[in-house]
Amino acid sequence: MEEPVNASRMTQRYAKKREAILHEAARLFNRSGMKGATLSDVAGAVGLSTNSITYYYKKKEDLVVACLLRSIETVSGIIAVAAQEAGPEQRVRGFVTLFFERLARTAAGDVTDGSELMTFRDVHVLGSPHSEIVFGAYVEMFRKCRRLLASGPIRPGKRTELNARTHLLLTLTLWTMSWSARYDPEDYGQAAARMADILVKGIGAKTARWGMTALDDALTTALAAPSGMDGAQDAFLRAATALINEAGYRGASVERISARLNLTKGAFYHHHPSKEELIAACFERKFTVIREIQGIAMAGKGSGWDKLCAVSRALVRHHFSEHGPLLRTSAWSELPEEMRAAKLDETSRLDRRFVSLLVDGMQDGSIRPLDQAIAGDLVSGMVNAAVLLDRWVPDVNGENALELFVRPLFEGLLAER
Repeated sequence: MEEPVNASRMTQRYAKKREAILHEAARLFNRSGMKGATLSDVAGAVGLSTNSITYYYKKKEDLVVACLLRSIETVSGIIAVAAQEAGPEQRVRGFVTLFFERLARTAAGDVTDGSELMTFRDVHVLGSPHSEIVFGAYVEMFRKCRRLLASGPIRPGKRTELNARTHLLLTLTLWTMSWSARYDPEDYGQAAARMADILVKGIGAKTARWGMTALDDALTTALAAPSGMDGAQDAFLRAATALINEAGYRGASVERISARLNLTKGAFYHHHPSKEELIAACFERKFTVIREIQGIAMAGKGSGWDKLCAVSRALVRHHFSEHGPLLRTSAWSELPEEMRAAKLDETSRLDRRFVSLLVDGMQDGSIRPLDQAIAGDLVSGMVNAAVLLDRWVPDVNGENALELFVRPLFEGLLAER
């Protein structure tokens, strides 16, 4: 009878060590990205040798998949609890609240019930078959989340609209992992309530109306004008951006970028000595677009609501235009350590401009009283999430994306059209 007891202890010890590995690995991957964190780093964090780590996970990709699947399982569990609420509004509020409660436990160091959740930014970096495994699990989680917004059976004609709004809800909720650390754990509940209020009720005051203005025309004209960049260089950056968004750092090989433009590898190295510098250049191109659009709007006429709506519409429309796409923000993790801080700082400065427009709107009465910092993060997150909208709405374009994806954030996820 002694052997089963020993076997049970070994099983418990194995499970406990595996949990410690997943916790530290998720923390390191979140901080440094899959490219930046190594098995050796994870081993050192849990007091093991690298060879010992391979007893649990043979390759780094296996460990990444395990971290991501555990995050999906955790979020799916939160969705299941929120789904027990009576109606869509209560379910949305419940989902956001429960997710923040989970993040608060992590921030407070509760490893037993708050181990680190891995963000989903590195899914693109995984190759086959790992990416298919993770994406298959993510799709199941997405379907469960979609039920939170449904007030009844999901009719075929409603599926496209629900898919877009579900992507908005799920992505913005997961996006909180990137900015929640600026709050003390005891304040997470307040942040959750304010975020849920924005998602449910939208941003505008009662008098605010969604619709194109003269400012939209001005921004469209500005985006269509030449940026001053060499045409071949701009085409190269567009192709590189599209491949990085689709396949991550590894998938955006020099060969694939060059082939998409019918260029030689030599042409790549003529413009960019390394792929890291190419990614940095793609970021700069994105920053230039955002800064120009924000600047025109801030100097133009109209209410804060008009300006914020117009900027958001212009950026999402630009992403799907012949001049797009925009680089996904999470690509920063694929940069060398010395380049990351500068790109994150620039991203933060541009996000603060969204906050400035929100403040203008509250002062002129076009935007209702709300938490400007959280609303700014949601607007920025929405623009970034548009990069992956075509996964859930295959026929999305620069026009229907405005109604399906941008408008629900400004008027509320549950607003009827």
